[in-house]
Amino acid sequence: MLWAAGGCGRTLVFGYHFTAKSDLPLLPVLSSCPAISLLCRSASASGTFPVMAEEENRVFGASEASLLIRELRDSFKSGRTKSYDWRVSQLRGIEKMIEEREKDIIQALYMDLSKPELESFFSEISTSKSSCKKALKELKKWMMPEKVKTSMTTYPSSAEIVSEPLGVVLVISAWNYPFLLSLDPVIGAIAAGNAVVLKPSEIAPATSSLLARLLEEYLDKSAIRVVEGAVPETTALLDQKWDKIMYTGSGRVGRIVMAAAARHLTPVILELGGKCPAIVDSNVKLEVCVRRIIAGKWAANSGQACISIDYIITTKQFAPKLIDALKKGIEESFGEKPIESPDMSRIVNAFHFKRLVNLLDEERVYHKIVLGGQREEKLLKIAPTVLLDVPEDSQIMQEEIFGPMLPILTVENLEEGFEVVNSKPKPLAAYLFTNNEQLKKEFVQNVSAGGMLVNDAILHVTVPGLPFGGIGESGIGAYHGKFSFDAFSHKKGVMYRSFEGDSSVRYPPYTPKKQRLLKALINGNIIGIILALISWYRK
Repeated sequence: MLWAAGGCGRTLVFGYHFTAKSDLPLLPVLSSCPAISLLCRSASASGTFPVMAEEENRVFGASEASLLIRELRDSFKSGRTKSYDWRVSQLRGIEKMIEEREKDIIQALYMDLSKPELESFFSEISTSKSSCKKALKELKKWMMPEKVKTSMTTYPSSAEIVSEPLGVVLVISAWNYPFLLSLDPVIGAIAAGNAVVLKPSEIAPATSSLLARLLEEYLDKSAIRVVEGAVPETTALLDQKWDKIMYTGSGRVGRIVMAAAARHLTPVILELGGKCPAIVDSNVKLEVCVRRIIAGKWAANSGQACISIDYIITTKQFAPKLIDALKKGIEESFGEKPIESPDMSRIVNAFHFKRLVNLLDEERVYHKIVLGGQREEKLLKIAPTVLLDVPEDSQIMQEEIFGPMLPILTVENLEEGFEVVNSKPKPLAAYLFTNNEQLKKEFVQNVSAGGMLVNDAILHVTVPGLPFGGIGESGIGAYHGKFSFDAFSHKKGVMYRSFEGDSSVRYPPYTPKKQRLLKALINGNIIGIILALISWYRK
């Protein structure tokens, strides 16, 4: 996922807007695209970009961002966002918004990604609604201080952990699930009592525009705002001091966000994705296994999902049988011409379509296609494509695919497959399909990933009691359910003591008897404490 720019003084290049100065820090990210690399180098030297579209008039720069955050800080300092009633009212506003504007949401998602209505409902609308209902149901419990046992050295005392809001937080969301990935973190930030700025992805403009309108209509705009735009607007926001930043997207942009946050020592949550593997044993119910693989790849936004299955590992002996089953399953799901199926999302834009085609057309990769490979540029669609034993150093195996291509790597045994997974950066999700209980245990113990699911794909993110987040290059921090509340809260340790029970033993002068008693107390040496006290009282 890459940012695209927009706003005053911006120009459009291959579907992306740029600004001469403010976009230059992102040139290393964008120049990874061969189609615009030359333009980026030329712009860096000249300070201008070729004009290929009309400039827009709306401006959101550093001064506007500074003013916005001052207004939100004033609102937060007033204490209004900290109250239980305010949090509940905003969560109910989101719930009402989803219920009343469901058709508008479905339409926006279709305009941005051609998402089938059912997929939009269960992957974005119902999931967002469930997050909201969970927060409403559990909020009072989440807000309650957590009692903590105290030690003998502080007796008599009591202690607790108090969850307090961080302050003013920034949420930068992604384009692939533009409604869910915008609202889910916002729900957690509101539940925790923060003021929030949401920056939706400009690559999903219909959903971004809808969110800007709906949140202003249904929520308290003195504490919750939406800023639309792209690189200039995001750069202006990142230049400000926030109390926390959450970004969902690519690792390359995640590094930029983290570097910007580091200037202010701002903590971050980064949800970055990666190459999510699925290890498939021969010891499975094949028809069910294949349906779930299809659901976890092509029915998940045409593979444009951070937890989508990125590649499969199976044995050489089992691979032909699995490929035949995938061919049958894909035809049953999407028909003989999947590109024409209304049940498959399209690629988000021309840039990403071209990126995927380039991965597929690499000389060492194209002849490895065993199923699919058809593409239609006008529709921005690529048929479900399966490849067998592509080279490990090919581009399709070096970067997150984020599209409808599925390489299958073959190994002699599945334990060797674990080694393949562990040789790569840690993924956001890892999947295993097997009925072998020992293999399940080895998988959980020996493979490191943000999250895991055995005998299915992607469904683990629907369980609010599980944290959702990455590890290593797949991300920092986690959210969902109470984990969202915790992610946007500070856990403040508080201890209470009375003026009673004060003992001179902790105060100077430190006599030998005091030292013996203090050491016994600190070490928890009951016998030593008794002996020290006997000696003390004898005196």
